[in-house]
Amino acid sequence: MGFARTCGVALVGVEGVLVEVQADLEPGVAAFTLVGLPDKSLTESRDRVRAAVVNTGVPWPQKKLTVGLSPASVPKGGSGFDIAVACAVLAAAERVDPRQIADVVMIGELGLDGRVLPVRGVLPAVLAAADAGYRQVVVPEQTAAEASLVPDVSVVGVRSLGQLIAVLNDEPVPEEEERPDAGLPGSVHAGLAGLPAAAPGLTGLLAEERPLDLAEVTGQRHARRALEIAAAGRHHIFFKGPPGAGKTMLAERLPGLLPPLSRKEALEVTAVHSIAGALPPGQPLVSRPPYCAPHHSATMAALVGGGSGVPRPGAVSLAHHGVLFLDEAAECSARVLDAMRQPLESGHVLVARAAGMMRMPARFLLALAANPCPCGRHGSAGGACECRPASVRQYRARLSGPLLDRVDLRVLVEPLARSELMAAVGGGEPTAVVAARVLEARGRAAARYAGTPWKTNSDVPGHELRTRHPALPGALNEAEDELERGILTARGLDRVLRVAWTVADLAGHERPTRDDVNYALGLRTGVHRGALVPEVPA
Repeated sequence: MGFARTCGVALVGVEGVLVEVQADLEPGVAAFTLVGLPDKSLTESRDRVRAAVVNTGVPWPQKKLTVGLSPASVPKGGSGFDIAVACAVLAAAERVDPRQIADVVMIGELGLDGRVLPVRGVLPAVLAAADAGYRQVVVPEQTAAEASLVPDVSVVGVRSLGQLIAVLNDEPVPEEEERPDAGLPGSVHAGLAGLPAAAPGLTGLLAEERPLDLAEVTGQRHARRALEIAAAGRHHIFFKGPPGAGKTMLAERLPGLLPPLSRKEALEVTAVHSIAGALPPGQPLVSRPPYCAPHHSATMAALVGGGSGVPRPGAVSLAHHGVLFLDEAAECSARVLDAMRQPLESGHVLVARAAGMMRMPARFLLALAANPCPCGRHGSAGGACECRPASVRQYRARLSGPLLDRVDLRVLVEPLARSELMAAVGGGEPTAVVAARVLEARGRAAARYAGTPWKTNSDVPGHELRTRHPALPGALNEAEDELERGILTARGLDRVLRVAWTVADLAGHERPTRDDVNYALGLRTGVHRGALVPEVPA
């Protein structure tokens, strides 16, 4: 008797699939059937939609109602289809003109009182709609700024189903009173503003929230230089040393050295954080590299992604184009740590579950910090370590060789002497000065790799560096000797060459010199050759 259709979006990872929401009304016993592989939360939309329509003041059609979600072979979940289902039903009942909604994508959850509530993943959903050729979207008012980041798309933000019906019928839009619970920590929006609702046990912070200055770090000249190299080339770094030496302090200042995200990178990062519900209030676009520091007890799902039902992004994806810091790395589960080996190489993580497969971006800069032994005093000047040799070996073995082989920089952070600790504050360079050098070095690398898929030295395959961007003649002699002796793997040699290019970029060299390569080799093996910290050009 009545038929209408509109569109919604099903999210699979950070990719959206356009779903046609069809409503059909026929004479018969009043019933509401929802088909098309909906999950539990989507099946419950029948009750939410019916209550929202009635409480908006619109009669509910007392006929046999069937709502289909096409393509039916794609699993669908979440509450983001509520307003699409409601509008399709109202159009089938001729309360809304079906032609007004046929080419509109609708995203949002409905409260029982008719409010339109925010949902996760609005940005990737609108991006999918734009790629499919749709130019009109309806979203909750709270997420309209996020949806407006997509160019060439007309975004309508609504507070309630009543407002949406008025817009579709070209009627005056009713004013909605501001609700007393809006903005309160216990309101319906609180779960979208904080990461714990998306990934329990995971701590995620954006770089804008951490105004930490490198000038606050006393001493540690070698570690500071390694931190600069890590930021300039996006090289993974491992800090090893006793408790209180400054490992965490150094790693927390790494995001401030990274350049701002490009527009494309910012959209990618924002899409991941939107799906995780980790976008901070009032900040629809993430413009600075993110910083994630999960606790060492984080599970596989929290770190890599997954969980029951449709997989959720983990810390490796939330740190996309940013920094993932694992403090007390030797206390983490060895199985969880080794799960990072694949995303470290590929730049993405693929999680397969019975409910579906998720491909999430995971191109992050990994920073590890660990003590040398369970008590943390092994090898210290005081010699107070009481750990048995077997305990020390077992503790260090938690960081597997294949994982450490993917870490370019390994830095021993020594305890500060009393004279260094009590020295006047302000002896080190501030973050702004070091970040300027990092930006200049990245500019040199970007110019060198122009016309290729690579932007930083860590991205370039070893074969390309050895053939198209070789070091100066004889510069690799010591590194090749280490390869012959089995100290370096083939992957390790390529990574030494990548770090050498970053050292050369920071020094302004056209090609890596022997000193550049030897310094990079020392950062990987811990055996330094020549100057411990090369001079920085003025």
